[in-house]
Amino acid sequence: MYAHRRFSRVLILALSLLFLQEGATAQQARSAFAIGDSSFLLNQKPFVIRCGEMHYTRMPRAYWRHRLKMAKAMGLNTVCAYLFWNFTEREPGNFNWSGQADAAEFCRIAQQEGLYVILRPGPYSCAEWEFGGFPWWLLKDKAMQVRTQNAHYLEACKRYLMEVGKQLAPLQVDKGGNILMVQVENEYGSFGSDREYIGKIRDFLKEAGFTVPFFTCDGPVQLKNDVRPDIFAAVNFGGNPEAGFKALRTVQAHGPLMCAEYYPGWFDSWGRPHHTGSSQRVIDELKWMLDHQASFSIYMAHGGTTFGTFSGANAPPYLPQTSSYDYDAPINEAGNATSKFYAIRELLGKYLQPGETLPDVPEATEARSLSPIRFTATAPLWNNLPPAVAADTAMLMEDLDQGYGAVLYETLLPAGGTASVQFADIHDYAIVYLNKKQVGTMDRRKGNFTLNIPARAKATPLQILVEATGRVNYGYLMHDRKGIHGKVILDDGKTKKELKGWKNYPIGLGDKTLPVTYTALSKAGQPGAAFYKATFEVNELKDTYLDLRKWNKGLVWVNGICLGRYWNIGPTQTMYLPGCWLKKGTNEIVVFDLLGLARPELHGLDKPIPDSVTEKRAQAHKKASQKWTAPASGAYHSGAFEDSKEWQTVSFKPVTARYFCLEALNEFKNQPYTSAAEIQLLDADGKEIPRSAWKVMFADSEEVDGDDGNAANLFDLQFTSIWHTEWQDRSPKHPHQVVIDLGKAYKVAGLKLLPRQDNPNGRIKDYRLYFSATPFKGL
Repeated sequence: MYAHRRFSRVLILALSLLFLQEGATAQQARSAFAIGDSSFLLNQKPFVIRCGEMHYTRMPRAYWRHRLKMAKAMGLNTVCAYLFWNFTEREPGNFNWSGQADAAEFCRIAQQEGLYVILRPGPYSCAEWEFGGFPWWLLKDKAMQVRTQNAHYLEACKRYLMEVGKQLAPLQVDKGGNILMVQVENEYGSFGSDREYIGKIRDFLKEAGFTVPFFTCDGPVQLKNDVRPDIFAAVNFGGNPEAGFKALRTVQAHGPLMCAEYYPGWFDSWGRPHHTGSSQRVIDELKWMLDHQASFSIYMAHGGTTFGTFSGANAPPYLPQTSSYDYDAPINEAGNATSKFYAIRELLGKYLQPGETLPDVPEATEARSLSPIRFTATAPLWNNLPPAVAADTAMLMEDLDQGYGAVLYETLLPAGGTASVQFADIHDYAIVYLNKKQVGTMDRRKGNFTLNIPARAKATPLQILVEATGRVNYGYLMHDRKGIHGKVILDDGKTKKELKGWKNYPIGLGDKTLPVTYTALSKAGQPGAAFYKATFEVNELKDTYLDLRKWNKGLVWVNGICLGRYWNIGPTQTMYLPGCWLKKGTNEIVVFDLLGLARPELHGLDKPIPDSVTEKRAQAHKKASQKWTAPASGAYHSGAFEDSKEWQTVSFKPVTARYFCLEALNEFKNQPYTSAAEIQLLDADGKEIPRSAWKVMFADSEEVDGDDGNAANLFDLQFTSIWHTEWQDRSPKHPHQVVIDLGKAYKVAGLKLLPRQDNPNGRIKDYRLYFSATPFKGL
């Protein structure tokens, strides 16, 4: 009898638990997320999205839960997650959603940690990710036009999005999951204005099974190019939320306010200073949004690391991005809390919804140093070349069926005197050899594609090793095929001859790396492009930062995992090595260095070196012979801007011109600096003149060491980057000028200027404008 009663009680308890579980499941299934007239609605109740972006590809899978716990502890209720198409479909038709690519598992862990998800599947993502997330193999089609209604592009997009739906549509909030919204494309207004294309991508997502609300997002200026009345719009900005939401309201009169990307810092590019962002500014602006019931997503809450060969580039000018994606985010590259994190946590703790509490901050992950690792084996590139592909001309990497790495090109130079070798364009970094001896380098960042070569007594092999350092991920130059572009010309001063008869050697680097054979490294090893291998012992699986200051340029693998790229010009001088990718006992490290080392070694640090630029850069747009001289006719228009961070608009009588000069006479604090974020010119109808062909011809001063003050930042579509005149080593006084070639003549009738957003320093007060149909004298 006792056993029977005990069995009955157990049965009743089991049935009760089953009933409760089914009830909870049913409740989840009934969960609904909607966009109301003035707020988001979660289960018909107003809901403010406190979101932060973090990318599952930029943090080791073993750390996903920790990073999500950090997001929750900071006070977020949602995480925003890009999908990167090229991370999943690395070969056409072959999809991988396992391991590090298991996006569905990332969403499930987020739900377990009490976080909703905003999904950003692309097909275009940007995110300083290689080719903006597009697979490199799209570029094998010479007729390919991404982000358009090109038939082959749309066919590939649909195939990818159908696979996304299979993985993630079951995890939507209305199906018991935690995905609240799905983005359609990304920041399309900075690229085009084909709203029908946006509609097609939305329809693909619908067909893939997504039923939650869709949205688009763009910057305040670009919103007007892609907003559709049948898709909810959000705005992206890095400051001045009031102005950002005002721009949103001009294109979307109703609905909740949302900033889909709010920038607490910025990404880094090779050779430029490390970017940081003010914590107080972030707190002030987040508070403004919370006080106005505006939702937001902090981009990035945790940046992490762009492992492998997936870091992208901006252009123009071409600027490849670092593997570190720390972003000065509140959760740093190693996943630990910063002072910005605690400031945000304190603020968000005051805006929790009823019944919501802040969990404790997870324990910080520890980093350790490593004893010096001495390399004992090497594989020189010259001894490990793959079979060559013979062609009349130098072949692009994509035409060699290669996604990432480098290509070695070889042809025979005839005997002759000193000459120059001229290239139309090289993507991206090249080392030039005569008979395997280095004679120079070329760098796409600097636009130098001509190299002088010495006299040759006999026919001599010419070799060019071209490394791809990231495809452009933003803007109109995204069709960024790698290698030597166009003809290669030998110019001896008398005749010009096209070089033909090329051997093309594809050097795979990254996930698919050229197989090589190692030999013992002699004590006096000869520098040159080579792989270096070593082993090292660890007894604790803790993070470390590999110190690469004594190396040159290349990539690192640990236990077969490609950690990313390094370059001793900085700003990043270390490489993050997650402890979860180590093994107790013996570990293997491989380094490929483009220039080579005689005595290679490295060690691990317990702290990163994120901001050490060793490359001294000259002014980008001022040669020694150049000096601005105002035309004798004087300024075409002059005036004064307001002391405000809002867009400033001025109008004047239409003038036909190709060349334009903005001259800043002073600034509001009487400092010697000039700064500005963006310039737009308007035609006689008030429409913005295209900036895709703009080129800076002259800037009297640019800060190149203490800041990224390049004048080309004035039309890079990034409101957080600025033209800034020198301030670190010298501070030349006003006036300051920037001269821009518009690419062709336009009838110009107005100017819009956006002052820098992060602080008022350098804000232009009095100004003069000059226009000309021909280049200004002296430039």
